Amino acid sequence: MAKEGIGASPELRASLLREWAHRVMSLLDAAIGELSNEAHPAKCTVLQAASLLREQIDPQAAAAAADDAGRLLAWQARKVREYIDGHIADPIRVTDLCALIQRSEAHFSRAFKRTFGVSPHAFVVQRRLELATHYMVETDRCLSDIALGCGFTDQAHLCKHFRQAMGETPASWRRARRSQDFGVGALSLSSQRTAREVSPIYRSAALPA
Repeated sequence: MAKEGIGASPELRASLLREWAHRVMSLLDAAIGELSNEAHPAKCTVLQAASLLREQIDPQAAAAAADDAGRLLAWQARKVREYIDGHIADPIRVTDLCALIQRSEAHFSRAFKRTFGVSPHAFVVQRRLELATHYMVETDRCLSDIALGCGFTDQAHLCKHFRQAMGETPASWRRARRSQDFGVGALSLSSQRTAREVSPIYRSAALPA
């Protein structure tokens, strides 16, 4: 392109530059496609490079990734939320979430927080806590099993985040909820309704056995 641009008019040079940028963009898109199913350390770097280049050569297309307030589009938010709910018991990395909608980590993190009000990590913890409260209310599973089933590393990890969010330990919270059932083994209709309202995750997540 350098040789072709020598002596060319500004308009021609701009046209050649756009053509070159589009070729590079095509190569990056092809690389993203090849890495889509790979946990490759270069994936996030390639995604970020593609996002930056797309913003330069096609600002309108780049802006289509978010609405006027910089949030994720509805389909992007739904796809990310469904992935989190479906992998709630597994390690969830921001790079994996970025790959779902092919956005750089910096852009994704900003758009995610504007959409959900919290960072990706905080949102994952919140969904795990919601699932944990569901299990504590509706099952007799021990807290260590619940912690692992909800993606926490162990019971202490669950207790740490639960105390920060609820102001009490999981054990005391569970006892208080069960005392409201007056010793009856089955949940009251009111308790079941409260659990469903507090924890919308249970309608979409695949609950571990």
